[in-house]
Amino acid sequence: MKSVPPPHPHPSKPAYALPPGSCDAHVHVYGPVARFPYAADRAYDPPEAPIERLQALHHLLGVERAVIVQATVHGTDNRAMLDAIARAPDRYRGVALVARDVSAGELRQLHAQGVRGVRYNFMPHLGKSADPDEVRAVAERIAPLGWHVQVHVTAAHLPAIRGFLESLPVPFVIDHMGRPMVEDGLEQPALAALLDVLRHGRAWVKISGPERISARLSAQAQPYADAAPFVRRILDAAPDRTVWGTDWPHPNVREIPDDGKLVELLPRYTDDAAVLQRVLVENPARLYWYD
Repeated sequence: MKSVPPPHPHPSKPAYALPPGSCDAHVHVYGPVARFPYAADRAYDPPEAPIERLQALHHLLGVERAVIVQATVHGTDNRAMLDAIARAPDRYRGVALVARDVSAGELRQLHAQGVRGVRYNFMPHLGKSADPDEVRAVAERIAPLGWHVQVHVTAAHLPAIRGFLESLPVPFVIDHMGRPMVEDGLEQPALAALLDVLRHGRAWVKISGPERISARLSAQAQPYADAAPFVRRILDAAPDRTVWGTDWPHPNVREIPDDGKLVELLPRYTDDAAVLQRVLVENPARLYWYD
């Protein structure tokens, strides 16, 4: 089984000060395994990354709210994620992994515990891609709760599932910008496909994972700055339906980033402070704290 490295051991304090109420809208927690065992069929084997370590990071970064996305290593056992939310239920929300036959009662219970969405994988390296019939069935059950569907998919694959996503009765959120690789340029079909999908009024995107798409990685004077023009295109397309996240503890990346440096990229993404205020504070409030 593939092992992944731990998060950055000494993240830096960013020079950029996040605005009050800022939300890290994409993080995971792993374990502790003694309480929350990993799923036997997991695709990778990470070191523990418990909520206490995430809280210390967010204190350093100036993050006040967070969305904890259920890690695939825990499968549909959402207990680690729910335990993390319970530490600060007003400041944390969650995105769950659920079984195909999840009941309306189970979903209402998850809602009461802070969950506001379900996540589906369309990335073959993490296992079998989601069944559209299952996604639709669950989407119909979560619609009365005001939840969304979060999809882990590459922008290059979006045209194949665009019609399906747009037919869902709930908003859908695209992880990690859809991973349009910087080396393929700003005019690449994958980025064009993402920007086209973002014209749909229920399409959202997370501007997380610049270390996933950067051509030069941390060799740059400011790490991953070559991803900034791609984020600018995204913000031009959907400034009111974009949220930001660190993706801590950074599973399956080419190198582990310094989260302080990820925060320092934010002013490179737009020259408009009001847009950053929307991305960091107002948009996540609408998507995750609507009730």
